[in-house]
Formats: sequence, C-alpha cells, structure tokens
Amino acid sequence: MKYNYDYEIKYQEVDGEKKLRLYNLENYLLEVAGTVADELGFGIATLHPRGLTWILTRLSVEMYELPTHCEKVRFETWIESNAHMLSTRNFRIYKQNPTPSLNMGDEWILIGQCKSVWAVLDLEKREIVNIFDDPIFEGCVDGEIIEMARVRMTTIPEPTGCVPHKVVYSDIDYNGHCNSCRYLQTMTDAYLPNYYGKKVRLDINYSKEAMLGETLQTYYLIVPDGVQYQQKNGQGETSCSAEITIL
Repeated sequence: MKYNYDYEIKYQEVDGEKKLRLYNLENYLLEVAGTVADELGFGIATLHPRGLTWILTRLSVEMYELPTHCEKVRFETWIESNAHMLSTRNFRIYKQNPTPSLNMGDEWILIGQCKSVWAVLDLEKREIVNIFDDPIFEGCVDGEIIEMARVRMTTIPEPTGCVPHKVVYSDIDYNGHCNSCRYLQTMTDAYLPNYYGKKVRLDINYSKEAMLGETLQTYYLIVPDGVQYQQKNGQGETSCSAEITIL
C-alpha cells in the first residue's frame, strides 16, 4: 500500500536561492513517515505509552530538482520491509506541474526519491528493540524496492574545517535527544557546496544520539563532487556522518 501527502512549500523553508533547504526537506520526509505510522496504528501515539519510539538511523535522498516557495509538493511513501530490527521506508517526491496537458498522468513531475531506515528505541534503556512481530505491523509492508546504492561513511582524518555546536533547548525533540534534522542543519551551516541547478544526493547516518548540553564538533571535508561531514561528541564518538554529492 502506498500513501500520498501534499504540501505547499512555505517561504521560511527556502534559502537565498528560493530553494527548499535540505534539512527542511528531511523534516517533510519525517513528518510524512510519522503521519503514516500514526494512521496505521504504530506511530508515536501508540509507542510512547509503551516506553518506545521511532528513530531514524539512515537516510539517502536524490533530488533532480529542489522545489521553491509556493510550489505544491507530493510525497508518495510506502514500507519496503520490516526486518532485522530495521524498517525501510521509501519515498518518491513530486512537484505539481504548472502547465499540465490534457494527457492523464502529467499533473505531477517526479523530482526526487528517498530510502530511509528506521528502528524502535526503548526510551528507558536507550537501546534498539525488535517489535516487528507485533500484530500491529501485519499487512503494512508494500515491498517495492528503490535501488539506491548505500554510501558508507568514512572518518575524516584531515578535515577542511571544523565548527562547534552546543546542543541547546531548540535542538531537542520529544524523544529527549537532538532532532534528526538539526544535525543536518548544523552541518550545512558549517559548509554548503553549490549544488543549485544540479542534481544532488544526500546521505546521512545517525550513530549516537546527542543530548542537551553536549557540544558537537562538525568536521567537514570539501571533495571535488561535494562535501563530507563527521560530527563528534565530547568523547570523540561519531554522532552523525553525512555526505552531499553533486551528481
């Protein structure tokens, strides 16, 4: 089963080039995933009373075009699989065709695709648990695969630069840790390659949750086709790593 949700891009979500910011795009993807989970009966409203929650572990997005202010965008989503303690949710991203013809099926233009991987976190133990044998998950898997090669994040031994960020009140979400989109926001604030007018890919891996008061160091390395990021906490552990690639 596939689900569609339509939104209109707001002015506060675009940058100086009038294009949707990558971390605002990620926020839409998370919003859609959460809405579907709630509607199917295994969202936060169901899991939180059980001391559980969803966390994003990996996200890969390819955008052929970034939408702009006032454009209407459609997110088509479905669950590819629930296996090995991980749930894979896929997306196709469309924008509304401003000049559709009389031909059926051209109202929406495909502008991107996404593969995301999720896990269920025990809020007390702060450990990932497997609950996919629970009856609430019966019949929810569509199964269609989106082929997106996985990018394996590497350490950055000799970064181009490093920018610190202290995790503050506005970074914390209802799970008690730094919001997924805030990692990406601080990374792109540290350095952003010029991908305007080109196809762009974002890959991001979440390794260790960051908590209120921690200071994250964002190391970035400028490479010929984009930039690589690695965020480390005060103990030198990688909290998050990412790569923006100009295709």
